[in-house]
Amino acid sequence: MLRRVNGTALIIAALVATLGALAFPVWSYADRSGTGEANLNASSVATQWGPLSATDRDFLVKVRLAGLWELPAGQQAIERAPSEGVKLAGDHLVVGHTDLDRRARDVASKLGVELPNQPTEQQQGWLDELTAAGGQEYEQKFANLLRAAHGKVFALIAQVRHTTRNSLIRQLASDANQTVLDHITMLERTGFVDFDGLAREAAGASTASPSGPPMSSGGGVPQVPVPVTPSGDQSFTSRPVPPTMAPLPQP
Repeated sequence: MLRRVNGTALIIAALVATLGALAFPVWSYADRSGTGEANLNASSVATQWGPLSATDRDFLVKVRLAGLWELPAGQQAIERAPSEGVKLAGDHLVVGHTDLDRRARDVASKLGVELPNQPTEQQQGWLDELTAAGGQEYEQKFANLLRAAHGKVFALIAQVRHTTRNSLIRQLASDANQTVLDHITMLERTGFVDFDGLAREAAGASTASPSGPPMSSGGGVPQVPVPVTPSGDQSFTSRPVPPTMAPLPQP
């Protein structure tokens, strides 16, 4: 009889422990302050221009860091690059980051965000790598190091522009978007960007398994829809070049 009671007690205890283990993840994630909207609110600071989130502050720091290494890299390209295309890309870096860095420091001052004054160890390593190179090797390193860096910050700019609730950060993200796109365009026009390398790097860093649209039944290149021209006068007028972008040369 005693063995039966002990056995029943053990079974009940095991069931309670199992139910507790199953319930713990649900309870812990439901009440954690580090998930969802609670995390956003906990990391945000109230300002007169709207809430300033952790992502907003990270964006400000990254804009500053970008200028701390890309501006001297651009100046170096103007002085050392053999080809005019790379020199021109360097000039765009200098002009764009001089203006963008000034804007970022002004916004950081208003929002009380402390900014770094030195590039990161990795960024300094890139500058050292460029300094040690010469000729066409220098131009290839310049185009690909800077194109990869601009591509990565592009994603952060899009996220911040989409989600920020702070008007100063929103405007800075718009300015940064124009500047980075201009720099990406100029770097690609040098003819030295390794697009296959960029795609492989992105694929290696991705954990998703995207599947694009299916190939055409004939096995060839999918047909591209031809855009329909709307009726009436729908012509576009030219827009002024933003202050952070110098005019692009004609190809």
